[in-house]
Amino acid sequence: MKNYTSINDIDNINTWIKEAREIKANPLANIDLGKNKTLGLLFFNSSLRTRLSTQKAALNLGMNPIVMNVSGDAWGIEFGDGTIMNGNTAEHIKEAAAVVSQYCEVIAVRAFPSLTNKDLDESEHVLKSFVKFASVPIISMESATGHPLQGFTDAITIAENSTKKRPKVVLSWAPHIKALPHAVANSFTQAMQKMDVDFLITNPEGYNLNKEITKDTPIIHNQEEALKDADFVYTKNWSSYESYGEILEVDNNWMITKEKLGNAKFMHCLPVRRNVIVEDAVLDSESSLVIEQSNNRTFAAQLVLKKILENL
Repeated sequence: MKNYTSINDIDNINTWIKEAREIKANPLANIDLGKNKTLGLLFFNSSLRTRLSTQKAALNLGMNPIVMNVSGDAWGIEFGDGTIMNGNTAEHIKEAAAVVSQYCEVIAVRAFPSLTNKDLDESEHVLKSFVKFASVPIISMESATGHPLQGFTDAITIAENSTKKRPKVVLSWAPHIKALPHAVANSFTQAMQKMDVDFLITNPEGYNLNKEITKDTPIIHNQEEALKDADFVYTKNWSSYESYGEILEVDNNWMITKEKLGNAKFMHCLPVRRNVIVEDAVLDSESSLVIEQSNNRTFAAQLVLKKILENL
């Protein structure tokens, strides 16, 4: 595997889940694989779990991680081709990616969407520019349209906690005070489409995700109907896709409660706003898998790094 920028880079998700769980059982088994190799982590946006878990994964493989907050700590990077750079940007991606490639054997990038320009966001201009101009493998730590490390993590967590051959998994929209990206929801959807699960999405009218992502996945606008007999409820807010980046409504009735959850397990990528997305009674109960999900972030990233290192 050259790069990991999408859930679709996973050839067989069941095999990958098995390998990740083996790593989880013995995290230091491949401590020499990354010896004398450097992982550069470039953050255009804030992070907690992604930053720490990816560093931890690198250390478990014997790699040396270097972390940089690009926005604020680096020169402003220009991504446009043929741009006259007489504005706020001082360095072009062509040079930046080439330079970082000299320092690192693998580069991981985190860059959120603008949520104002759909065409620009869907072009993945930041991530794809690194893929184009870097001479080393690229890993997405969340991009404008996807979060493949999180999506793979969620697949691992469901496989570990499922008591049925084909569990019912529901992705439910929830209210939020801000307009949020579609990346986590997109990658979770793509991951579930690769697994043997009964998967559906529930969200209010006007909040359907990109049809190219959801494909034939059922979408139900009645949350109560959708959650019936669910085994896993993955809750996430996202802004409107059709009215791109907009908050059409803040319907607090879509918050996940203990009553709505029933016997299902609760999942969320974190950070989560308590008593907005989900009530305390759910997060503080044994039904919540959010801490376990966070732990699995390390092993998802570690498997991705392992596969890339094996092909260097």
